[in-house]
Amino acid sequence: MGAAVPVSGQTLPYQNTSLSVEERAADLCSRLTLEEKSLIMRNSSPAIERLGIPAFEWWSEALHGNARNGFATVFPITTGMAASWNDGLLFQIFDAIGDEQRVKNTQARHSGVMKKYQGTSVWTPNVNIYRDPRWGRGQETYGEDPYLTSRMGIAVVKGLQGPEGSKYYKNLACAKHFAVHSGPEWNRHSFNIENLPERDLWETYLPAFKALIQEGKVAEVMCAYQRIDGAPCCGNDRYERQILKNDLGFTGLIVSDCGAIRDFYMKGHHEVSKDSAEATARAILSGTDVECGGVYASLPEAVRRGEITEAQIDVSVRRLLEWRFRLGDFDPDEMVEWTKIPESKVACKEHRALAKEMADQTIVLLQNDGILPLSKNDNDIVIIGPNANDSIMLWGNYNGYPLSSPTILAGIRHYLPNVKYVNGIGYTKNEVLNSRYGEIYTPSGEQGLKATYWNNVNMSGTPVAEQVMRQPINLDNGGATAFAPGVNLENFSARYEGVFKPTRTEEVDFNVGADDMCRLIINGDTIINNWKGRNRIVSTTKTRKVEAGKEYRIQIDYVQNKDMAAMHFDLGTRLKMSDADILREVGDAKTVVFVGGITPLLEGEEMKVSDPGFKGGDRTTMELPQSQRDVVALLHKAGKKIVFVNCSGGAMGLLPESQSCQAVVQAWYGGEAGGIALAEALFGDVNPSGHLPLTFYKSDADLPDFLDYKMTNRTYRFFNGEPLYAFGHGLSYTTFDFGKPKYNAAKGTVTLTVKNTGKRDGATVAQVYIAKPGDNGGPKKTLRAYQRVNLKAGESKTLNISLPRSSFEWWDASTNTMRVVPGKYKVMTGETSVDSGLKSIDVTIK
Repeated sequence: MGAAVPVSGQTLPYQNTSLSVEERAADLCSRLTLEEKSLIMRNSSPAIERLGIPAFEWWSEALHGNARNGFATVFPITTGMAASWNDGLLFQIFDAIGDEQRVKNTQARHSGVMKKYQGTSVWTPNVNIYRDPRWGRGQETYGEDPYLTSRMGIAVVKGLQGPEGSKYYKNLACAKHFAVHSGPEWNRHSFNIENLPERDLWETYLPAFKALIQEGKVAEVMCAYQRIDGAPCCGNDRYERQILKNDLGFTGLIVSDCGAIRDFYMKGHHEVSKDSAEATARAILSGTDVECGGVYASLPEAVRRGEITEAQIDVSVRRLLEWRFRLGDFDPDEMVEWTKIPESKVACKEHRALAKEMADQTIVLLQNDGILPLSKNDNDIVIIGPNANDSIMLWGNYNGYPLSSPTILAGIRHYLPNVKYVNGIGYTKNEVLNSRYGEIYTPSGEQGLKATYWNNVNMSGTPVAEQVMRQPINLDNGGATAFAPGVNLENFSARYEGVFKPTRTEEVDFNVGADDMCRLIINGDTIINNWKGRNRIVSTTKTRKVEAGKEYRIQIDYVQNKDMAAMHFDLGTRLKMSDADILREVGDAKTVVFVGGITPLLEGEEMKVSDPGFKGGDRTTMELPQSQRDVVALLHKAGKKIVFVNCSGGAMGLLPESQSCQAVVQAWYGGEAGGIALAEALFGDVNPSGHLPLTFYKSDADLPDFLDYKMTNRTYRFFNGEPLYAFGHGLSYTTFDFGKPKYNAAKGTVTLTVKNTGKRDGATVAQVYIAKPGDNGGPKKTLRAYQRVNLKAGESKTLNISLPRSSFEWWDASTNTMRVVPGKYKVMTGETSVDSGLKSIDVTIK
């Protein structure tokens, strides 16, 4: 499957595997009609049978594992993996992810049906700079530093695309979102960035893209949603043609973010084009080869109106065909080595071991007065907090489904089987739903609800997708996300069916939230009936008494008409906790492990979140939700020793917690092995070794206006205040001593000695920063090299870290360019970005 079928029994030039990809693409392009070209240039490209062209899907996701396409290995969220400062391990992980992606693609091709998320064009990594902790999608990035982001991004690209020199690419990676993008989510379809200093552009926002293009050889770049200086990124001549292609030398494909071309003309969005045909022409002429969406259907009309010529279109068509040939998309499976990866690779033992290894290295010990590691014999401990018993939180966003993912509570119970867990603490209020979803079974007996989808609003005809929903339903089409592979973003319908087999006789809340039409039917009776056309989320709860041993047939019908799609369902008993209830449940325990923070359900891409403190997926505040803060203060006042574990995709405001808790641990969203990894770190079987890839500020007052893209007072490189926990910070159960560095200009290396001065084996990260004294407009310091090092107790190692002349590239105001500027620099080394923890030497670059 997938190979081109000979036409009229003869081999045509594009079918000749001995020709170059350029020759084959040019020949095939010449045989396509204008209407066929419009199909080829869209993300869901159908088969063109007369030419033997197979269906192709440009849109697949693999942010931290094969995503939205069934079972896969789920690695820690991206910011967490950045905290490992281990790009070597990250390469191994994305080599594994690339294998799983290829297996999924081969399965889809052999089935004869190619759906969204099943292709070999993978839209990752996100190398945007996490400039503000309130950005909901910051968790998808590798932090706030251009160099660390570059090294991590290159590892991702090389792992996904396969070894250079191979005849075929394993997958195509995609650097996104170009350019100058890091929120906001709520107005990204109309937002315009104006008057950005050229220095900020070239010194902060572009280096990672430059590195991925020139060193990583990334195949694709995705243009962002917003405008820059009035022009949408996907139709911006300066950024796409001048900067990306001419200045950075990119020769690959430009793909649009999903729905970005529609923003050109939609009312209330950018409104820079009068209609879809004009928007199509503008995007293609600027360089956007592939559209995620349906606007390029207007391509023939744009040609008829003279907005663009077919010859101009052919430039993009030939380019995208060349990349499909590089994947082996038209060639027999026996010629393409990547089609031979066995299905057993998906979520295999080796890949799951990588997930555990990375989860170990992501955990950052922020502070510790000696309470950690916990004693394995201490039964005077209580576990509390909204993230303690939530496995879904561990998966992050843009995720697959793991074979198993023990919660943090389950991990702790490996050590203390009888440890008490106090339920009832929610994310933003002390009220939780004790879900009974696990007591629902499909008609065939699997745990969960059977989901059936139709690409019409009548639930009629042949379904386009079926799957089992093993977790409470929480779906929306934010970020142009389909409910399931093959399902429309709009104008579709769904039915969810199962049997609820309660194990308790109790009052149960049935909660359904949906946009547009929804009804809940139990044993044939409609108990929730929101069956009217709406364009807003309506959430309804009905309470019913259920009896243990009986069966209750559940059917949820859902219809999405247009625009926003959302479907949420869960059932359970409501638990509300007062302060007195909390103290009574905690009892006389001396130590409380509070597993708090937030969840991907509250921070993410273009979300519809009703909780206070969140807007469109972004956070309106970086502070820990007040209800959690109040519980921590209550426990502190009661004399408890507190280990605060923070789960989040980015930095949180934890100043009060740092003052009232004996230890603070940053656990991120740890992936399928995150619960076990954290427990092992808390009890000392794993020595924490993560270092922050971003700054934890003391309060919201430290942050500039979220909509201001200038780097003034942002990130460790420009922040004028004192952080709570600095970029690069990370403690251990042992201690390390760093010797004074030496710089060898001829060899381009920094040499220093690192010694483990404690009683435990451990790992740290030797960080190398440079600064240019007297440059008042530049960064205070900036990372230019690092090396992770493992040391046994008492062991010393001498490190030779590469720091070539190119590392001293600096902004040259006289030419408005980044280049190696001669002069005096400081080279600083240590295990943090804080000046007091660094040792420096003066270096003169001639």
